[in-house]
Amino acid sequence: MLTFTGILLQEEEGYSSLCPELDVASMGDTPEEAKANLLEAATLHIEGAIEDGLPYLRPVPKEDDPRFAAPETVVETFRFKVDVAVRAYP
Repeated sequence: MLTFTGILLQEEEGYSSLCPELDVASMGDTPEEAKANLLEAATLHIEGAIEDGLPYLRPVPKEDDPRFAAPETVVETFRFKVDVAVRAYP
């Protein structure tokens, strides 16, 4: 089980969400939708990176992190978990 940070942002229309550890983002019409879409995007990113033998962590530079670059847009910071199953094949 991997734990990550989610950042929920208010946009002109709707909401966006970002995982700064993975540099994965998503959007939604509601906060709940933006969070759910981020969880799906993060899961797909991690699964794809592992399958392709690539690093899944690719942190957002601090100067691009909205918590520091545009704190007025941050609605909520939250934690979420991704359960990753690893299987070995002969």
